[in-house]
Amino acid sequence: MDLHIKETKQLVAEAFSEFFKEKCSTGDDVHIALSGGSTPKIVFDYLAAEYGAEIDWSNVFLYWGDERCVPPSDSESNYKMTVEHLISKIDIPEENIFRILGEDNPEEEAKRYSKVLDEQLPKANGIPCFDLVMLGMGDDGHTVSIFPYNIELWEMPENCRVAKHPDSGQQRVTFTGKLVNNAKTIAFLVTGAGKTEKVTRIIKEQEGYKEYPASLVSPKQGELHWFLDQDAAAGL
Repeated sequence: MDLHIKETKQLVAEAFSEFFKEKCSTGDDVHIALSGGSTPKIVFDYLAAEYGAEIDWSNVFLYWGDERCVPPSDSESNYKMTVEHLISKIDIPEENIFRILGEDNPEEEAKRYSKVLDEQLPKANGIPCFDLVMLGMGDDGHTVSIFPYNIELWEMPENCRVAKHPDSGQQRVTFTGKLVNNAKTIAFLVTGAGKTEKVTRIIKEQEGYKEYPASLVSPKQGELHWFLDQDAAAGL
């Protein structure tokens, strides 16, 4: 596990953007699973402005680790956020973008997207293998759309499952743990004082930490990075 602790959320975004650019500079195809949230928004803005012209986007293939079951025009859509803050600002072929169809039947879409991943990605251990998976973590310790109450979804055999937000009941299509942990590189982007307790408990493996889905992120053969601001890292 590598910790990257920066003073502010903006500096976290800048450090991760440079990390992202390096991952895209191998000359090979790069398959990346994106996340939603406030920190990726800043990342995408900075990435497009500073490195948009440096990255050969024809080699970059974009996917999403989870998506709310809403149309792509909805303000809650992770895809819409990515279009506004990154995709609309870079020269990436449309055929390199594989969005989750949040407007479709959730169960059918989870099956369809699982199949897309099987067909598009290289395999390792017989499982689709991402070059990079971006993850966020909620105040409750959830990651992708697997929450403490439905943590059993992490171990499901499918690539994707339908999850429900514990408060709103909103349905979401989400990666399962087998996909996340099969990636070559996993990077958490976690900022804010609201995350301090869970970050501390998970990274220090304190009592009860395994109740949080984010604690189950443990790449089989790859790297795990935590990009944190000072607020989130205050307990380390």
